[in-house]
Amino acid sequence: MFANATACSASSTRSALVTSRMAFAELLELQTAFALMRAKIAAEPATPIPFRPEVGDAFKAGLGFALTEAQRRATRDAFKDMQGLVPMNRLLNGDVGSGKTAVAAACAAMAHAAGMQTVVMAPTEILARQHLGKFRTYLEESFPELKVELLVSSLRAAEKRRVRMAAASGHCALVVGTQALIEDDVEFADLGLAVVDEQHRFGTRQRELLRGKGRGRPHFLAMTATPIPRTLALALYGEMTLSVIDEMPPGRTPVETEVIEPDQRGRAYDLVRAAVAAGHQAFVICPLIEESEAVVARSATAEFERLHAEVFREPLRMGLIHGRLKGKEEVMQRFVAGEIQILVATAVVEVGVDVPNATVMMIEGADRFGLAQLHQFRGRVGRGTAASRCLLLADDPSSRTLARLELLVRVRDGFTLAEEDMRLRGMGELMGARQHGMSDMAMDALLQPELLSEVRVEAERIVQQDPELTEHAALKAAVLRRLELTSIS
Repeated sequence: MFANATACSASSTRSALVTSRMAFAELLELQTAFALMRAKIAAEPATPIPFRPEVGDAFKAGLGFALTEAQRRATRDAFKDMQGLVPMNRLLNGDVGSGKTAVAAACAAMAHAAGMQTVVMAPTEILARQHLGKFRTYLEESFPELKVELLVSSLRAAEKRRVRMAAASGHCALVVGTQALIEDDVEFADLGLAVVDEQHRFGTRQRELLRGKGRGRPHFLAMTATPIPRTLALALYGEMTLSVIDEMPPGRTPVETEVIEPDQRGRAYDLVRAAVAAGHQAFVICPLIEESEAVVARSATAEFERLHAEVFREPLRMGLIHGRLKGKEEVMQRFVAGEIQILVATAVVEVGVDVPNATVMMIEGADRFGLAQLHQFRGRVGRGTAASRCLLLADDPSSRTLARLELLVRVRDGFTLAEEDMRLRGMGELMGARQHGMSDMAMDALLQPELLSEVRVEAERIVQQDPELTEHAALKAAVLRRLELTSIS
């Protein structure tokens, strides 16, 4: 009996050792790829953008509000990077509404003072237009010569031509836009800074095309509103330096969050009706686009039709938006304009436009989303001065499910929730990390920060001693394969 137990123990120890070695090997491939990329970036010099205190002072004076300490810290980090010959390659990771755009605007002001241009690329036209308004508000009054323009595919041909000429001649300092910015006929006179919002929405090639719009290599700032635990950020974006904005601006009204059990659904509908009657708007989030027999979950299409026919009848004005819908931008514009009072949507609205008048976020099948994703949905309301609510309805009202959802009721910090998500659901669930080509085994190994640190040191040593990886043929082949497969910057 004891011999059996000893054999089992030895077997599980060997298994754990093999798993650990395989995870190390996989992480080493990724971190070696990052080390090579950092070396490549360092070899393509940028034009240094000197720090000018008077520019910083003018920017802060024109804001109309005080930056948080986290924003000031992130701005200082970026200014320091931009002064160097090695191009800045920084990821700005902040919660929804934490003020990342203000940090990017400060960097654009410093680039302009050095006679250089900035480009800002957003994943959707509506988000690009939102950025246009913010950058103009933050910059144009304090810096009258700093002209901000918009370039999106829906502009008329004459307007597109005017903006392209202004960018190519240097007559505008900042161009905000969508993928229209990376078309062949878009050129910049002297591009010093490239900013990408929600960078995980863009592939490597798109980001490189944007960077290629300068004569040299511009400084690069990526922004994401998905709070990523530091360990995971180092693993997924290891070629970038990291700034975290973990503090919210004062005056934001906290969103009251509530878990509603299935037999209380009528009360959730009442809260939506009350919000609309008070002149506000509401989101209803569903986990699927179409009905699926395999999954018992409310689809956006079916739920829209049911709610429209049975629950929120006319004169209430409803709209539907999902990833496969043509004309998504138009639907969202109508919601922003107040023409739609209740918007039924899928996760397509997880990261997006500000609708200050929206005060209720009702989430169907809340148990099917991760905590970090639910927190993203919650961040879409509470952006105005009115009290706001987030209502979580679960398909599976088991005690385990309800306990997980109750975390959202208690915890308002996105980073804490992301850490908890990582612990409860595993690394691979967070941020769709499998798009980076990492196995569950390697993802779980990231829960050991000391292992990741050891891997990073080993990768740096290898690249330093063997920059072409000529003495590490197997590793080189694996790294090249990984660079092709993954969406690292």
